[in-house]
Amino acid sequence: MTDPVYVTDALIAQDIDAYLDTHQHKTMLRFITCGSVDDGKSTLIGRLLYDSKMIFEDQLAALENDSKKVGTQGQAIDFALLVDGLAAEREQGITIDVAYRFFNTEKRKFIVADCPGHEQYTRNMVTGASTADLAVILIDARKGVLVQTRRHSYLCHLLGIRNIVLAVNKMDLVDYSQARFDEIVAEYRAFASSIGIEAFTALPISGFAGDNVTAPSANTPWYTGPSLIAHLETVPVRGADDLARPFRMPVQWVNRPNLDFRGFSGLISSGSVKPGDSVRVLPSGKTSTVTRIVTLEGDLDQAQAGQAVTLTLADEIDCSRGDVIALADNPPEAADQFEATLVWMADEALTPGRAYWLKLGTQTVSATVRAPEYVVNVNTMERLAAKTLELNAIGVAEVVTDKALVFEPYAQSRTLGGFILIDKITNATVGAGMLNFSLRRAQNVHWQALDVTRKAHAALKMQEPAVLWFTGLSGSGKSTIANLVEKKLHALGKHTFLLDGDNVRHGLNKDLGFTDADRIENIRRVGEVAKLMTDAGLIVLTAFISPFRAERELVRSLLPAGEFVEVFIDTPLEEAEKRDVKGLYKKARSGQLKNFTGIDSPYERPENPEIRVDTTRESPEDAAERIVERVIGAWMPVI
Repeated sequence: MTDPVYVTDALIAQDIDAYLDTHQHKTMLRFITCGSVDDGKSTLIGRLLYDSKMIFEDQLAALENDSKKVGTQGQAIDFALLVDGLAAEREQGITIDVAYRFFNTEKRKFIVADCPGHEQYTRNMVTGASTADLAVILIDARKGVLVQTRRHSYLCHLLGIRNIVLAVNKMDLVDYSQARFDEIVAEYRAFASSIGIEAFTALPISGFAGDNVTAPSANTPWYTGPSLIAHLETVPVRGADDLARPFRMPVQWVNRPNLDFRGFSGLISSGSVKPGDSVRVLPSGKTSTVTRIVTLEGDLDQAQAGQAVTLTLADEIDCSRGDVIALADNPPEAADQFEATLVWMADEALTPGRAYWLKLGTQTVSATVRAPEYVVNVNTMERLAAKTLELNAIGVAEVVTDKALVFEPYAQSRTLGGFILIDKITNATVGAGMLNFSLRRAQNVHWQALDVTRKAHAALKMQEPAVLWFTGLSGSGKSTIANLVEKKLHALGKHTFLLDGDNVRHGLNKDLGFTDADRIENIRRVGEVAKLMTDAGLIVLTAFISPFRAERELVRSLLPAGEFVEVFIDTPLEEAEKRDVKGLYKKARSGQLKNFTGIDSPYERPENPEIRVDTTRESPEDAAERIVERVIGAWMPVI
């Protein structure tokens, strides 16, 4: 085994304060190790930690003990155990989750992410790569370029990592053969060029033996390049590129400690700023001038990318969390329709048309994803047709947001181009994405201001607009009760309109079927129509199964607070089947009718409906009377 060469700076013994100050101002490099299973990723990181003296004595003793018990290297130290911390990882000898480790040398500080090699944990690999400046792609010298080598290389390039290190590992197991090394590098170069990787640095190493990891190895006299550590210490970090780009600062917080101070706090993502600079707040487009740059240590004459600061402006303009402060004469775009590349990270497949929360920087908006234009087979680089995205799938699709999103293409800015999708019901992160560009049609469509307002329409009708959203299983009695409610409201002189599920499918939604995606689009369209009708001052009643909570909540979000009333017609499935006026349950049970709610398609019961009707205990007439009383009591005529 090659002895590590690592010399501690003499300054640490001479002047500890000077040493700490030097250490504080070292640059930071974030990198990942990735590749196929058993290529030696965890072992390499363990070697780096060991050789950089980042292991305490008790940790070293525990490592030596664990190596004898569960190690894979006989009586020798198993460096992989320094990183594989989960019990399942140690039992199986694989990496499952992303493990982050910190170490430093005399020249630079490092954060390394050990990414899993198994295909089923691709989503974890994407998480680690999303913040990395460099990727070390390991290849077992005995096996050569494998499927996961290609997959991880493609993902690294997709996620904007331009510094690639090809570490041909386990050279000690092929007798340090230069011919084998050259063969692997040539094969990888052919693949890399096909996916757009223009350059990479190839090193012959042994993570276990330490060859060319921290120092040149005598076992590879034919290799004259740097060791891995030497390369990591000198490769340019992304901060230099960020500094050269125009000024951008997503606002994280409006700092208002008292009546005399109002500042906007955030982390500068690119460029630099100084007092007197003209800036623009997006998406509003309002302009002002920076008056102060405030920090805990005092005001600054200039701030740059990577610094967290508070800016004060010369003018009292509207600016809040999620807005972006940028150079006035070079701002980013704002749009609400995009082409994006998505990596799906949830066990449940993407449902096109469903609304998700989209988080980009400090911005959070509601977004829907349309059916993918294509998915990428990362093994062959083929573009394949698909209706959805399954777990770990990578595809390109259109994303539509409910309001303008301040962005830059991911290729220009990770901060303003990378986003995640969050399920509105479970709050689980279901996807990660990269914005490619805004769609031109989004830039040509503008909201037209109208003189006769929503409030004026309602005042003319002497009522407050509202949506009574009747939901329940087929046969629960939604249409019957909704019809009775409308008759009673009409008799009271109210202006109403009833949207019934079956009736709407004869016209507006006649092109839709009954798959989950079609049901979601059905409700989205109905929600938009209901909103337009409330803009006209109407009380709108809808009778739809609307099986998914997310879509019902989407319609709620379209309306002002208090105007959406969810009426749950709570009829047990057994009772609904007994009624089965249309014979639909019978057909569904026999397999003649697919995707029928309650049989082979789910119904998600409302958790907190405004009104609940138990049709086994209350007659339709009594229920309608109670709902009308609620309506009249909740919405008094406009005076």
